Formats: sequence, structure tokens, C-alpha cells
Amino acid sequence: MSTSPIVQNIETLAKERGIDASVVIAAVEEAVLHASRKVYKGDENLRTQFNTETGQVELFAVKHIVAEVANPAVEISLAEARELYGEEADVGMEIEFPRSTEVLGRIAAQTAKQVIFQKVREAERETIYGEYSERVGEVINATVKRFEQGDIILEVQNRVEAILLRKEQSRAESYNVGDRLRAVIRGVSKSAKGPQIILSRTDPALLVKLFEQEVPEIYDGTVVIRGAVREAGDRAKVAVYSRERDVDPVGACVGMKGTRVQAIIRELRGEKIDIVEYSEDPVAFVTHAISPARVQRVSIVDDAEHVMEVVVEDKQLSLAIGKKGQNVRLAAKLTGWKIDIKSEEEKRREVEAQFDELQFAASGETASPAEQMAALFAGLDAAAAAQAAEDAAAEAQAEPAEAAPAADAAPPQPEAWVPVAATEAPSEPEPTVEGAGAPDDGDRRD
Repeated sequence: MSTSPIVQNIETLAKERGIDASVVIAAVEEAVLHASRKVYKGDENLRTQFNTETGQVELFAVKHIVAEVANPAVEISLAEARELYGEEADVGMEIEFPRSTEVLGRIAAQTAKQVIFQKVREAERETIYGEYSERVGEVINATVKRFEQGDIILEVQNRVEAILLRKEQSRAESYNVGDRLRAVIRGVSKSAKGPQIILSRTDPALLVKLFEQEVPEIYDGTVVIRGAVREAGDRAKVAVYSRERDVDPVGACVGMKGTRVQAIIRELRGEKIDIVEYSEDPVAFVTHAISPARVQRVSIVDDAEHVMEVVVEDKQLSLAIGKKGQNVRLAAKLTGWKIDIKSEEEKRREVEAQFDELQFAASGETASPAEQMAALFAGLDAAAAAQAAEDAAAEAQAEPAEAAPAADAAPPQPEAWVPVAATEAPSEPEPTVEGAGAPDDGDRRD
């Protein structure tokens, strides 16, 4: 190991920038060569070599040994070469003539400095691009450094920056300068400012990698993730499959009392995660993917177009569809099938309508538009009459309840009784005239 201060500085610089020391040495040699050509303006073929023992850059003018010299600046005759180096010299060989580097002035030294910095920077960028282009899809830790028009600039490692675009940010998350986060490498691109590492917090690959870190069964291959879809910040669905019959894939991902999946939910800032079991049977897979809703029936409508009809209970319809169709949309993305969800009541009406059409078609009659309108109005009148009857029955049931006194109400007080003799005089009997009535049998005379 050399004890030269220059060599030690080169090694330190290479370690800080994450590049090989030979790259820095090559940059120094090229910088001195570039500066020397401004001093030695002839046609000489100059060459530089870094001496690791002394830490100095040696400069040489290279000439080729030829039989006949055409350009004395770069060629030397065989006779002259043998005079200098003996019989060992031969045609085709090269001879190096030392040149002094002390003639290089301040401007040449400044030029060499700029060349060194440029070459080191280019080598550093190439190293970063080569390293991270091979790590696309990995999850890395980063620290928030600054904000630029909605985008977040993060520091991945020493002097290496990455960008988290606004479209790659979850709407449920907010950060401050200095916060640490985990993100997946979406891609690496070259730009004028160097390689640009693009990170993402919304890519499903982040969810898959987090499960691999939290669930040992996924890491060792016992449980396999067959698909993952997300709507970042709201809900995600993961399909898992177990290669061993004794291992429950869903239970392995959830963990004891939900500890494993809760760690992932915390990392994703409260995003809900549905873990479903994968199945080769599309009907069973769709049935699992619709969870947490309970499915009554599943039928394939069009196998070629991957269309499937799912029937759920009336109370489960809103749960199966989800907020703004989120649950069924994620299930369709996860399974690759177009899913049409219907309630039992809706399916019953559809079957009845189809049955009526079949009966009508079997009768061989076709209703005219007027008959169809009449049937429609008759149906509306019947529905209105049925509703009126229900309202009347409800009112009839409500009236006795209103008339009955409350249990805790005081009984009504009877009115005071007043004798009739005290208020009204008895009416006198009407006078009667004797003989005016019908004669008695005994009063008849012959």
C-alpha cells in the first residue's frame, strides 16, 4: 500500500463517491494529458502514466520505430532506436521519451482540475445508474429532503437522490422534511443532471415486497402471492396460494391476532387489505375475491370474453359493490374477469320477465303497442290499489291503538247525578172521557 498523500486522497475520494480508485486515477491521467497538449502544441503523441509509488503523473512522448521515417514527431528510425536502446530495439516497437510537467502553468492546472471533477462525476453517475437499474422492483429506505412543485425529493444514500412524483404518492399520506419512508424503485432514467431514480408508494409491487418482509412463509416460498391490486390509500386485494396442504395461506399472511398484516397496514397509513385465497377455478376465485361480501351464486356468462355474473343477498349488494364500485373493481382487476353483480330481488325480477317472454312467445301472439300500454297502465293501477289497501289496513290498525286509554292515565270522572224529581215536575196524566173508548162486551145492548 502506497504512503503517498496523493494516493491516499484518491482512495478517500473514490470511497466517498462510491467508485473505484482506478477510475479516479484514469481521470487524473487524462486531465494532465489534456493540460499538456495545450503546452506541447506539436504533433507529438503524448501519453501520461500515474506512478502509484510517488503519486506523480509522468508525461511521455511516444514514437514508433520504423524502417523509414515519414513523420519525425511520432516516428524514429531503427538505427536511432538501436543507438539509444541497443540491439533490442526493432521495427514496430514504441519508445517513450520523458517530458517535463513542471512547465504546466496555473491555467493548465485549473483545466486539469475541471477535467478530474467532470470525469469523477460521470463515473459516479454511471455507477449509480448501473447499481439501481438492477434493483428495479426492490423496496428501499429514503429520507425526505425537499419538495418541488408537488414532487418529493428523497435522499436514498449519501449524495444519491431519488424522486417521488405526485402521481406516485398516496393521497392518504403527507410528509415533512426529515421523515423516513419505504418505497419501491419504479425505474431509473438518465438525464442531463444525472440518473433519476423514480420511486413509488402506489405500485402493487410495494405491497408484495412488504408481505415478503413481514411473512416468513412468503419469503421462503411456502406461500406464493399470485396477484395484488391497489387503490392506494383506500383498499388493496392480495391473492395468495399455499404450496403445502397443511399451511393456511390467508392465516399465514394475517398472523397471530393480525400482527403481520397490521404492520403492513401501518406502513401504508391505514390502507385496508383484503387477503383472499387463490384458486384455479375461476368461479371459486371470484367468490373469494368479492369478500367481505357473501356470494349466493356465481355463473359464467361468456367464457371467451371472461364475463361472470354474481348474485348476492339484497343486504349484501352495497357491500359487494363497495364505495363507488371499489370492491368489485378491485376484484375484477385481481381475477381478470368482468363481474356483473346483482341482488337476489333483481335477479328474481329478471327471471320472471324472461319467463313471461317465453310464455308469451310460446302462445304465438304478439301484443300491439296499444295492448302493451293498456297492460302497463293496468299494472300501475293494480299497484296503486294494492298500496291504497295497505295504507287503509295500516290506518285501521292504528285507530284502536289511539282510542285505547293509556295504562297510566287517570280514569274519566262520572258526571254528578241529579234526581229527576228535583229538576222536573211529573207530567199529569191526560184526562180521559168515559165511554169514549171502545165499548165493552158487557155494555153491548141488543
